[in-house]
Amino acid sequence: FPAAAHLPVVTPAGHDLSAESVLRLAPTVVLADRSIGPAEVLAQLRRAGVPVVLVDDEQSLAAVSRNIRAIAAALGVPQAGERLVDRVEAEIAAARRSAPPDTAPLRIAFLYVRGTAGVYLIGGAGAGSDEMIRAIGATDAGTEIGLSKFRPLTSEGLINAAPDVILVMTEGLESVKGVEGLLALPGVGQTPAGVHRRIVDMDDGLLLTFGARTGKAIKALAEAVHGACS
Repeated sequence: FPAAAHLPVVTPAGHDLSAESVLRLAPTVVLADRSIGPAEVLAQLRRAGVPVVLVDDEQSLAAVSRNIRAIAAALGVPQAGERLVDRVEAEIAAARRSAPPDTAPLRIAFLYVRGTAGVYLIGGAGAGSDEMIRAIGATDAGTEIGLSKFRPLTSEGLINAAPDVILVMTEGLESVKGVEGLLALPGVGQTPAGVHRRIVDMDDGLLLTFGARTGKAIKALAEAVHGACS
């Protein structure tokens, strides 16, 4: 996102840190969540005298305020943390009120696709995507058919989920050559979402971050799902 565009990249491969890249920045403290590793790199940073503070990597709305407070406490600015918590919680609450009243909840399936790597998954309970979907007053289709976390995408499973809307990350959609490529995946075209071409994509760095921009993410998702098509 624009405010971070100038920052150096210290994870050359996925969530794997480069100790050299981090130490080159001469940090006085390193903040990370528990999905970051490998453990040897974190140990190397500590041996170099750099305090490493880890926060939970739980992907849920409840974790947002906890993590803000944990980071603020680690940096010695708890009052600033509380101000940020107040702002973010207000944004999330406002975004959650944007669902149309008196309408049946839409069924939304989140698909994690990386066509270039041959990765095709559907989200369920605990994937993080389910929290965002519920936050806009919709039903997570993967959870409804008994899925948890991420499971391999199958045509039978997706047809049984019967989503009204399919949610994907922007780069994932690009990796399968756009909407037409997504509709060509097994089962996608046979869902209500596929038939009516109701596909919503959201920036990879925003949808599942569960941080200070979460309220804005929920608002944008609600507008995309519930708003009129242009």
